[in-house]
Amino acid sequence: MNKVCYSPPHNFGLDLVYQDNSILLINKPAGLLSVPGRGADKQDCLSGRVQEEFPDALIVHRLDMATSGLIVFARGTEIQRRLSQSFQDRKVEKRYVAVVKGKPGTDMGEVNLPIIADWPNRPKQKIDTTIGKYSLTRYRLLNYDMEVDTSRIELEPITGRTHQLRIHMAAIGHPILGDKLYGGAVSESAERLLLHAHSLKFMHPLNEIAMSWICGSAF
Repeated sequence: MNKVCYSPPHNFGLDLVYQDNSILLINKPAGLLSVPGRGADKQDCLSGRVQEEFPDALIVHRLDMATSGLIVFARGTEIQRRLSQSFQDRKVEKRYVAVVKGKPGTDMGEVNLPIIADWPNRPKQKIDTTIGKYSLTRYRLLNYDMEVDTSRIELEPITGRTHQLRIHMAAIGHPILGDKLYGGAVSESAERLLLHAHSLKFMHPLNEIAMSWICGSAF
């Protein structure tokens, strides 16, 4: 098992993107767990910080510790149930921005490779075409920097497997910069994982009004 040293960023207060009586949208900083991990040293997390200010807030979905960006919290169990169902039914549109090594062969494309946990090397996942779970990612090239041979791309996870975007980009030869698990030679090319959840779209769980948010990245 790979032991990860957890050093969460200093708590400067919540980066609150949106709030009402039903939902909260938070911009999670990179390096912070979404929920508590195992051990006393991994209790500082986004859900804990949010609940200090909003005691009724409940987590609906998660981002990897190394990933920054938008997370929605439900205020109360009924809203959590409704939002969780929307995620389960794939009625929530999520888009990420990443910086990857190289340039994809096409400006738009899909990665359809099944994923399963790599148990001897947890928390890593791996591609397994025999028993892996169906996993689909769509990508779109935003720009290419020829000088350093990197691309800024938009990623849309159609499924929501653990580490899906990271392992899919690595699998097609374009690992995300700063990825300590799957980046190989580019793992030290950035101080942090250059992956940011920048857009969320879904129907409001109470009034069913279509809502969308965009939160720019810091890279």
